[in-house]
Amino acid sequence: MRNSSSVLRSGLTVAVAALPLALAAVPAVAGPGISVSTTGSTVSVTTSSCTQINGSWGTASLLTSSQGSFAQGRQVTLSGTSTSQSAAWSNVSPGTYTVIVVCSDGTTAGTQSVVVSTAPSPSRSASPSVSPSRGVMGGVGGSTTDYGTVTLVAGGTLVGAGLLGTAWYLRRRNKPYRL
Repeated sequence: MRNSSSVLRSGLTVAVAALPLALAAVPAVAGPGISVSTTGSTVSVTTSSCTQINGSWGTASLLTSSQGSFAQGRQVTLSGTSTSQSAAWSNVSPGTYTVIVVCSDGTTAGTQSVVVSTAPSPSRSASPSVSPSRGVMGGVGGSTTDYGTVTLVAGGTLVGAGLLGTAWYLRRRNKPYRL
Protein backbone atom coordinates (compact mmCIF):
# COMPACT_ATOMS: atom_id res chain seq x y z
CA MET A 1 0.00 0.00 0.00
CA ARG A 2 1.38 3.36 -0.97
CA ASN A 3 1.51 6.32 1.31
CA SER A 4 0.02 9.17 -0.71
CA SER A 5 -0.07 11.68 2.15
CA SER A 6 3.63 12.43 1.66
CA VAL A 7 3.00 13.28 -2.00
CA LEU A 8 0.10 15.54 -1.05
CA ARG A 9 2.14 17.14 1.72
CA SER A 10 5.08 17.78 -0.61
CA GLY A 11 2.75 19.11 -3.32
CA LEU A 12 1.13 21.53 -0.90
CA THR A 13 4.55 22.55 0.43
CA VAL A 14 5.65 23.40 -3.11
CA ALA A 15 2.39 25.26 -3.72
CA VAL A 16 2.71 27.29 -0.52
CA ALA A 17 6.37 28.03 -1.28
CA ALA A 18 5.55 29.13 -4.84
CA LEU A 19 2.70 31.46 -3.84
CA PRO A 20 4.91 34.27 -2.47
CA LEU A 21 7.07 34.02 -5.58
CA ALA A 22 4.03 34.32 -7.83
CA LEU A 23 2.75 37.30 -5.90
CA ALA A 24 6.20 38.92 -5.90
CA ALA A 25 6.33 38.67 -9.71
CA VAL A 26 3.88 41.56 -9.98
CA PRO A 27 5.52 44.29 -12.09
CA ALA A 28 7.01 47.04 -9.98
CA VAL A 29 5.66 50.53 -10.48
CA ALA A 30 8.45 52.63 -11.95
CA GLY A 31 9.09 56.19 -10.90
CA PRO A 32 8.03 59.08 -13.10
CA GLY A 33 11.33 59.05 -15.05
CA ILE A 34 11.61 60.95 -18.31
CA SER A 35 9.80 61.04 -21.62
CA VAL A 36 11.80 61.77 -24.78
CA SER A 37 10.30 62.64 -28.16
CA THR A 38 11.52 63.84 -31.54
CA THR A 39 9.93 66.10 -34.11
CA GLY A 40 12.05 66.48 -37.21
CA SER A 41 15.49 67.59 -36.01
CA THR A 42 14.26 68.67 -32.55
CA VAL A 43 14.62 66.41 -29.51
CA SER A 44 12.65 67.24 -26.38
CA VAL A 45 12.51 65.71 -22.90
CA THR A 46 9.96 66.11 -20.12
CA THR A 47 9.98 64.93 -16.52
CA SER A 48 8.18 65.53 -13.27
CA SER A 49 10.93 64.13 -11.03
CA CYS A 50 12.93 67.27 -10.24
CA THR A 51 12.44 69.86 -7.53
CA GLN A 52 13.57 73.44 -7.77
CA ILE A 53 16.65 74.35 -5.73
CA ASN A 54 18.05 77.91 -5.82
CA GLY A 55 15.96 78.72 -8.92
CA SER A 56 17.19 75.72 -10.93
CA TRP A 57 15.31 72.54 -11.82
CA GLY A 58 18.35 70.73 -13.22
CA THR A 59 20.09 70.02 -16.50
CA ALA A 60 19.50 67.69 -19.43
CA SER A 61 22.27 66.42 -21.67
CA LEU A 62 22.10 64.98 -25.21
CA LEU A 63 24.94 62.51 -25.84
CA THR A 64 26.03 60.96 -29.12
CA SER A 65 27.09 57.31 -29.25
CA SER A 66 30.78 58.36 -29.01
CA GLN A 67 30.27 60.43 -25.85
CA GLY A 68 30.47 58.66 -22.51
CA SER A 69 29.70 61.20 -19.79
CA PHE A 70 27.04 63.74 -18.96
CA ALA A 71 29.52 66.64 -19.26
CA GLN A 72 30.45 65.74 -22.86
CA GLY A 73 26.89 66.11 -24.21
CA ARG A 74 24.93 69.15 -25.35
CA GLN A 75 23.55 70.49 -22.07
CA VAL A 76 20.31 72.43 -21.66
CA THR A 77 18.83 73.81 -18.44
CA LEU A 78 15.40 72.46 -17.51
CA SER A 79 12.52 74.90 -17.34
CA GLY A 80 8.97 74.43 -16.18
CA THR A 81 6.76 74.15 -13.12
CA SER A 82 6.55 71.89 -10.09
CA THR A 83 4.44 69.40 -12.09
CA SER A 84 6.48 69.27 -15.31
CA GLN A 85 9.98 70.25 -16.39
CA SER A 86 11.28 70.16 -19.95
CA ALA A 87 14.22 70.86 -22.23
CA ALA A 88 14.74 70.77 -26.00
CA TRP A 89 17.59 70.62 -28.51
CA SER A 90 17.12 71.89 -32.08
CA ASN A 91 19.09 71.20 -35.27
CA VAL A 92 20.02 67.69 -34.13
CA SER A 93 21.71 65.60 -36.83
CA PRO A 94 20.28 62.17 -37.69
CA GLY A 95 21.58 59.38 -35.45
CA THR A 96 21.14 57.61 -32.14
CA TYR A 97 21.41 59.71 -28.98
CA THR A 98 21.11 59.22 -25.23
CA VAL A 99 19.24 61.77 -23.15
CA ILE A 100 20.16 62.08 -19.45
CA VAL A 101 18.35 64.34 -16.99
CA VAL A 102 20.08 65.29 -13.73
CA CYS A 103 18.02 67.26 -11.20
CA SER A 104 19.44 70.22 -9.30
CA ASP A 105 19.83 68.04 -6.17
CA GLY A 106 22.22 65.76 -8.09
CA THR A 107 19.87 62.81 -8.62
CA THR A 108 19.37 61.33 -12.07
CA ALA A 109 15.73 61.60 -13.15
CA GLY A 110 16.24 59.15 -16.00
CA THR A 111 18.14 58.05 -19.08
CA GLN A 112 16.62 57.14 -22.43
CA SER A 113 17.86 56.48 -25.95
CA VAL A 114 16.28 58.17 -28.95
CA VAL A 115 16.76 57.89 -32.70
CA VAL A 116 16.64 61.03 -34.82
CA SER A 117 15.88 60.17 -38.42
CA THR A 118 16.29 62.20 -41.56
CA ALA A 119 13.35 64.36 -42.50
CA PRO A 120 11.17 62.49 -44.97
CA SER A 121 10.69 64.01 -48.38
CA PRO A 122 7.23 65.49 -48.84
CA SER A 123 4.84 63.01 -50.38
CA ARG A 124 1.13 62.56 -50.64
CA SER A 125 -0.40 59.81 -48.60
CA ALA A 126 -3.94 58.50 -48.68
CA SER A 127 -4.23 58.41 -44.91
CA PRO A 128 -2.13 60.01 -42.19
CA SER A 129 0.01 57.64 -40.14
CA VAL A 130 0.08 57.80 -36.37
CA SER A 131 3.48 57.88 -34.71
CA PRO A 132 4.11 57.03 -31.06
CA SER A 133 3.96 60.14 -28.90
CA ARG A 134 6.33 58.87 -26.21
CA GLY A 135 9.06 57.37 -28.37
CA VAL A 136 10.77 54.14 -27.44
CA MET A 137 9.74 52.83 -24.03
CA GLY A 138 13.08 51.21 -23.26
CA GLY A 139 13.91 50.20 -19.74
CA VAL A 140 10.40 49.57 -18.44
CA GLY A 141 10.63 45.82 -18.61
CA GLY A 142 8.29 45.37 -21.54
CA SER A 143 5.28 46.83 -19.81
CA THR A 144 3.95 50.33 -20.05
CA THR A 145 0.65 49.68 -18.32
CA ASP A 146 0.07 50.12 -14.60
CA TYR A 147 -2.29 47.30 -13.66
CA GLY A 148 -4.95 47.93 -11.03
CA THR A 149 -5.77 45.97 -7.92
CA VAL A 150 -8.59 44.03 -9.59
CA THR A 151 -6.27 42.73 -12.31
CA LEU A 152 -3.62 41.70 -9.79
CA VAL A 153 -6.17 39.93 -7.55
CA ALA A 154 -7.64 38.10 -10.56
CA GLY A 155 -4.16 36.94 -11.59
CA GLY A 156 -3.38 35.76 -8.07
CA THR A 157 -6.68 33.87 -7.98
CA LEU A 158 -5.84 32.12 -11.24
CA VAL A 159 -2.40 31.13 -9.94
CA GLY A 160 -3.96 29.81 -6.72
CA ALA A 161 -6.60 27.85 -8.65
CA GLY A 162 -3.88 26.33 -10.80
CA LEU A 163 -1.92 25.27 -7.74
CA LEU A 164 -5.00 23.74 -6.09
CA GLY A 165 -5.89 21.93 -9.32
CA THR A 166 -2.38 20.51 -9.54
CA ALA A 167 -2.49 19.31 -5.92
CA TRP A 168 -5.92 17.70 -6.51
CA TYR A 169 -4.69 15.95 -9.66
CA LEU A 170 -1.58 14.61 -7.95
CA ARG A 171 -3.64 13.41 -4.99
CA ARG A 172 -6.20 11.70 -7.21
CA ARG A 173 -3.54 10.10 -9.39
CA ASN A 174 -2.04 8.27 -6.41
CA LYS A 175 -5.33 6.48 -5.54
CA PRO A 176 -5.67 3.07 -7.19
CA TYR A 177 -8.78 2.49 -9.25
CA ARG A 178 -11.12 -0.03 -7.65
CA LEU A 179 -13.49 -2.11 -9.72
